[in-house]
Amino acid sequence: MERPEEPASSPGRVSVTVSGGVADVRLNRPDKINALDRPMFTALVEAASSLAADPAVRAVVLSGEGRGFCAGLDFASFASMAGSEPRSTEGLADRPPGRIANLAQQAAHGWAELPVPVIAAVHGVALGGGLQIALAADLRIVAPDAQLSILEIRWGLVPDMTGTHVLPRLVPLDVAKELVWTGRMVSGDESVRLGLATRVSEDPRREALELAAQIAAKNPDAIRAGKRLLDQSGLVSRAQQFLDESAEMGALIGSPNQAEAVRAYFDRREPVFTDPRLV
Repeated sequence: MERPEEPASSPGRVSVTVSGGVADVRLNRPDKINALDRPMFTALVEAASSLAADPAVRAVVLSGEGRGFCAGLDFASFASMAGSEPRSTEGLADRPPGRIANLAQQAAHGWAELPVPVIAAVHGVALGGGLQIALAADLRIVAPDAQLSILEIRWGLVPDMTGTHVLPRLVPLDVAKELVWTGRMVSGDESVRLGLATRVSEDPRREALELAAQIAAKNPDAIRAGKRLLDQSGLVSRAQQFLDESAEMGALIGSPNQAEAVRAYFDRREPVFTDPRLV
């Protein structure tokens, strides 16, 4: 399954390289601390969509170039709201056929929709929409001095990039409300204590890439099945969850990749898995 590192997208707001089944995705606007503008939204949506369609991708690491992960919405967008004229809501309700999210929401939700694990590596700042993108990942590894904030209240707004759905699934409801209502800054260390982040690392991207490589070396069918089951937990009935557990297990037992996992373990060698077929 190993293949040489290669670009999976053209240079621009987001860069993507894939090596050993791990997609290294980098927000690439370092001069603006990766602030979000329409080209960035579009690039994030396109990158996630492209990776979702690649069966050779087994894990994803999402990080930011330069001084921070993402400073949130480009400040010029806020400046345009300060006038007396009402802000245009053009595009907020627009959703392409078959998609539940608008463009800005999909820039975050696209990573939650990926069938493989996504690990966000956060350093510097992750503010407003930038934090909501990180929250859409399955895991978050953060620098201890990182600064995280649901910052929209500063501008008289609410989080609108899926944050109101994701945040209460990660932290208690009262904590979610405090963060949304105050916009206060949370350090990397505190973010782990609250449940916003998975763990702290002095080098989040290196540790995220190492973890992604470990995951990519496991049975990709089981990894995808585990993500499906865990993501739906609490959103379906217990009866449905139990039925789906049984169905996923039934599909895995005796499958080529599951058999290879067992053989490799007893042979004391690294397994060689085949890429999942996408339907």
